[in-house]
Amino acid sequence: MLPALAVAAGADAPHLDGGELSALWVIPFACMLLSIAIFPLAAPHFWHHHFGKVSAFWALAFLIPFTIQFGFSLALYETLHTLFLEYIPFIILLFALFTVAGGVRLTGTLVGTPMLNTIILIIGTLLASWMGTTGAAMLLIRPLLRANAHRKYRVHTVVFFIFLVANIGGSLTPLGDPPLFLGFLKGVSFFWTTIHMFLPMMFLLCLLLPAYFIMDTILFGKEGKPMPKNAGAEAGEKFGMEGKVNLLLLLGVVGSVLLSGMWRPGVYVDVYHTHVELQNIVRDLLLLTIAGLSLKLTDPESRRKNDFNWFPIVEVGKLFAGIFISMIPAIAILKAGTSGALAGIINLVTRDGEPVNDMYFWLTGSLSAFLDNAPTYLVFFNTAGGDAVYLMDHVETLIAISMGAVFMGAMTYIGNAPNFMVRSIAEDQGVKMPSFFGYMAWSVAFLIPCFILLSIIFI
Repeated sequence: MLPALAVAAGADAPHLDGGELSALWVIPFACMLLSIAIFPLAAPHFWHHHFGKVSAFWALAFLIPFTIQFGFSLALYETLHTLFLEYIPFIILLFALFTVAGGVRLTGTLVGTPMLNTIILIIGTLLASWMGTTGAAMLLIRPLLRANAHRKYRVHTVVFFIFLVANIGGSLTPLGDPPLFLGFLKGVSFFWTTIHMFLPMMFLLCLLLPAYFIMDTILFGKEGKPMPKNAGAEAGEKFGMEGKVNLLLLLGVVGSVLLSGMWRPGVYVDVYHTHVELQNIVRDLLLLTIAGLSLKLTDPESRRKNDFNWFPIVEVGKLFAGIFISMIPAIAILKAGTSGALAGIINLVTRDGEPVNDMYFWLTGSLSAFLDNAPTYLVFFNTAGGDAVYLMDHVETLIAISMGAVFMGAMTYIGNAPNFMVRSIAEDQGVKMPSFFGYMAWSVAFLIPCFILLSIIFI
């Protein structure tokens, strides 16, 4: 069926009622997560060469039974809807940010001391709200890794980088993290998050940065306060920056995303009942063009010295394809609210007709750690009434939902888009990162106590 350009709604789309799905439909998604957690430890060689096949297997483990039970039409619609409206925009944005940020190279010798590492974490955290957590993470992870290449202990630095730059730092504007951008599209004012999320973000920053600095100082001393050897071509380089044009291109990425949220021509392309809106098509084409310009305008030698290669984005692309497909029933069940198999969870956020804000925080956050935090935010935003004006006046509920969706994305590698990519880049440069559950041990140990204090003070 050829796509048709339209300006009005076409035929009714097939409808998946999450209330008709049992919790058993979530098994392929759970197995996908377990594969990411277990295979890299139990069978690292197999995983490295076949992770794409494993991802495809679990996607098909959902799609084939679903097609048999609900029919080809609904299966095709749900797949196309997920690919065109969620996965493809997701991976194009990541690809553009990965390509553009990978063209920026700091020259000269940065020495990964506790003070320098802490300063980089602060800069990244502050940048994340204005250029997105993915943009800030992709811009700074390579300089941070190079600065610490001579260090024995590096894992803790990457873990705290994920906590702060890839997640918590994106809480101040709709540009920072996809859930807040969806809130902006639903009517939450642009600077509402800046005003109301500033103190919670600073609270976490003031808890986590000293913890990191103390840990890094102890480990730095345990290593004998090492300095990098002055060897190789880079030793004589002056401190500076190559690929400055990519900073302008990063602004182009931000502008493209903002354009898609603010320009609504009311035109869409219909692909089997899936309405791909014109502004989103334009955004994705602009992002691909920007990535192409980055490749064209950046010196290939500069990228080589920046340790740039395509494996991290390939890994993320293959794994998240399986995650997005196998996640379809979990999101549908959540959207069914009190009619779905997870009605017990939805009922926890309301008591006697009043919102239970601490439960909004913990449930939005817990589900955002394992599901896509953007649709999870929308589920609880709508559960709370879906009226942006009302929720902006009832600050505690919207703060709880916003904090849960943004902050708890740091709990797992898949909680937010840049987490897994940062892990992949770090491993590609020789840092032996913790497993899926190993990373969760870090996040539980450092983040959960912070979140408990956060909920007591701000909710």
